[in-house]
Amino acid sequence: MASTVTITETPLWANRRCLIFACIISSANMQYGFDSAAVGALQAMPGFLKVFGYEDPTSPLGYGIDSTVQQLITSLLTLGSFVSSLCAGYFASFFGRREGLWAACILNAVAVGIQIGTDSAGVLYLGRLMLGFANGFLVTFSNVYTSEVAPAHLRGVMVALFAYWVNIGSILGSVVDNYTKDRMDKLSYRIPLACLFIVPTFLAIGLFFVPESPRWLLHKGKDQQARQSLEKLRYGAIEGEELELEWTEMIRGVEEEKKIAKSTPWMDMFRGHDLRRTLLCYGMIACQTASGVWFLIAYSTYFFSIAGITKAFEYSIMQTCIGFLGVNVGMFAMRHLVGRRTILIIGALACGLCELATAIAASVDQTAVSTGKVLVGFTALFQFFYNGCVGAASYPVATEVVSSRLRAWTVGSATSLGYVLAWLCGFCTPYFINPEDLNWGAKYGYIWAGSNFLCIVFFYLFMPEMKGRSLEELDEIFEAGTPARKFKQYECRIFEEAMHDIDAKNMKSGKERDAAVHYEESTA
Repeated sequence: MASTVTITETPLWANRRCLIFACIISSANMQYGFDSAAVGALQAMPGFLKVFGYEDPTSPLGYGIDSTVQQLITSLLTLGSFVSSLCAGYFASFFGRREGLWAACILNAVAVGIQIGTDSAGVLYLGRLMLGFANGFLVTFSNVYTSEVAPAHLRGVMVALFAYWVNIGSILGSVVDNYTKDRMDKLSYRIPLACLFIVPTFLAIGLFFVPESPRWLLHKGKDQQARQSLEKLRYGAIEGEELELEWTEMIRGVEEEKKIAKSTPWMDMFRGHDLRRTLLCYGMIACQTASGVWFLIAYSTYFFSIAGITKAFEYSIMQTCIGFLGVNVGMFAMRHLVGRRTILIIGALACGLCELATAIAASVDQTAVSTGKVLVGFTALFQFFYNGCVGAASYPVATEVVSSRLRAWTVGSATSLGYVLAWLCGFCTPYFINPEDLNWGAKYGYIWAGSNFLCIVFFYLFMPEMKGRSLEELDEIFEAGTPARKFKQYECRIFEEAMHDIDAKNMKSGKERDAAVHYEESTA
């Protein structure tokens, strides 16, 4: 008899248990947002500059900071994140997603302690490097985990929690800095640094209550634990044959991937159809940097201060709040209005126009009050569209575009590429904006406007629409070599095959039950 299983898109509230688990794991990204906002703003804080900068009567702050120090504070964090993200795939070959996050929490505590306790720039650099190691694992494993456990129709929303928590962290980092910026002692920067203990502490505790990724457990041959994990994640949302169908589809997906695997995972990333998936993932993560967001995150407060804009800290907080609003709008749009591809194109176009507007204003008169207003206004608009579009959709796309067996390897190496590009941006930016060097100021936006327009071309020509597809369905579609424009029309076989397996299982159970009844009647 044919199966009568119907797949319904359960509401977010019905999946609240999975959502809570996803929120706990995604909160790891709050650490990166807090650090970027808090430490970036330290470079415009006299208490910090007294220790790691120099007196400069010509500066509005009374102190200056060497470009090299700026570069190393930002770029060493990025370098550490690059190395750890690159190692994430190898780590995941032996340990689960939760173990990766626990390791990051421990390393974070050591790194923050080093930064708080030193007055030496060299030791500070060591602490930044170690903190980067922790952040790389936090970002990679949190996003990989959320992608693997979320229901297909809610994956965009749940993985977009990355941008949600990054913005919350940025808001809190800016607020803490705003309340300590006027202190002239070391507590002005040690208090914000000490706050970096908070998120990993709560995350480490929360991990005891979160189940491991069922897909990772299946790949490791731990079928019983994987089934228990899936039941815990889907409790209250689906049950019975719907749960059985998702479970069967997962099993078939893992079996198919094991047949495809040819060599070591890092080599498979660059073979066959997985090469296309790897390049798409890399391109998606690279587009984060191409938007110019790392420049604004790391240097906005310093940029405003140098430009003579009063209340630079308050403006930074305002812009971060606007970005947070954008994330909420973007999550709603991805869930109910448009797909990933459309929202990415809209975001890149809007970000490019914002960068272009600030550059043009600076070209007319870089020191005018009106230019400062344009800078503040369009930077706020940039934050809204980046966080609501590119920021919200980037990790959902990057994590679902890659194959299940290679997800930690590909996403980890892609995240490493993102950190390399972010490091390059952080390393070069001071030369462009610092008055001691090129002193371009907001004219630096011309470069980022051009890179955003290139992103539009990439999204339009190469990025497929993956909304509503299960990870196993995406594996099948990519393996079939389907062009990006035909993804939405592709009819997957794995769903029908999973239902066939369930029918066969039910028929077998029915025959065994009939045989048992017949045996009981014959012996009565």
